[in-house]
Amino acid sequence: VQLQASGGGLVQTGGSLRLSCVVFEGNFENYLMGWFRQAPGQEREFVAAVTWSGQHTYYEDSVKGRFTISRDNARNTLYLQMNKLEPEDTATYYCAAQMSPTSTSYNYRPLYDYWGQGTQVTVSS
Repeated sequence: VQLQASGGGLVQTGGSLRLSCVVFEGNFENYLMGWFRQAPGQEREFVAAVTWSGQHTYYEDSVKGRFTISRDNARNTLYLQMNKLEPEDTATYYCAAQMSPTSTSYNYRPLYDYWGQGTQVTVSS
């Protein structure tokens, strides 16, 4: 299973970006999918997750109301729409897939099985 993230870039405060993550091989429609981010010198942290059907979504508190996670199972693609970006959102963003999720595993990094290579998001003030 390979994950390829794209869509990062440089944007001003208040701007928007849309990240994409294409999953090659595997059973995308069965995976819980998530986005994490890592700033320099920081731990990789949970951002958002979506269940296999897209019915349930979860967000880290600081991105609620600004970011939207979604998926297209027909295209094996995960998205993260990021609006009202702030300098604190600057990080490398990673997509990840979890094969056997539980009701509480969506934000637990060690339980994710596959990871993309990351895409850089930089928000200037």
